[in-house]
Amino acid sequence: MKMNRLTFIIVMLFTSFTSLTAQIKIFIETDLEGVSGVFNFTQTREKGSPENLKACEYFMADLAAVVRGLRDGGADEIVIIDGHGNQAMVPHLMVPGAVYVTGKPKPDGNHWNLDKSFSGIVMFGFHAMNGTKDGVLHHTQSSKTENRYWYNGVESGELAQTAIIAGHFGVPPILVTGDVATCREAVKFFGNNIVTVTTKEGLSREAAALYPFLETHKALYEGAKKAISAIPNCKPYIVSTPIKARMEYLDFDPSLPKPRLVGKEWIISTALQLLDQ
Repeated sequence: MKMNRLTFIIVMLFTSFTSLTAQIKIFIETDLEGVSGVFNFTQTREKGSPENLKACEYFMADLAAVVRGLRDGGADEIVIIDGHGNQAMVPHLMVPGAVYVTGKPKPDGNHWNLDKSFSGIVMFGFHAMNGTKDGVLHHTQSSKTENRYWYNGVESGELAQTAIIAGHFGVPPILVTGDVATCREAVKFFGNNIVTVTTKEGLSREAAALYPFLETHKALYEGAKKAISAIPNCKPYIVSTPIKARMEYLDFDPSLPKPRLVGKEWIISTALQLLDQ
């Protein structure tokens, strides 16, 4: 009886010590459209153009503020995935305190190395889903074919897609940065405990009210720092499987007199297959 009680005390002490010393690991998936100062597709699509090179500098400055905020908030480890289609990271502008993953193809795509050991996921520089009229550069996966997606009947953009994959591992979204519409979408899907930081306000698809960078960088730093303390209140975004998926997109077959709206439906057995179509 005494041994059982002693064993119980040892286990409880070990559990308490482990919880106190657990590493806070943060996974950041990035995009470019939601970054400070970015408001037209020339900045995001034309890799290597003067506009794109400058946008990538804006991206790195925003990202630096977030990394510093997360570290000062208590993050022990940060993994950053360059999630923009034609990539956006500028190596000589990386600040210490994180691992930066760029280039294509990445093993396992944009969820490379994501697993249940992470404490939270940050969606940095994101944009609102396709069709959001006040969303700067709004789209879902492809703005050229105007893709739209529904999962179990709920129309979802890239915020939800990313969070569904993270939810497979039990990792909650803790911070979203982007324009006003993006932050509004984040609260709609993830609830009021998600920390959001607005970097601009959309007026139309390629027009925005921009904020001075000194202001957005301060807000990004403070929001990232706050996101660490929000982790206990944030929940993974889980969609029940199998997922009934539906997609609409424009078919630009040159044999057609004009682009044709096409729809398709399929079943997704696991969240890790979400973006296979």
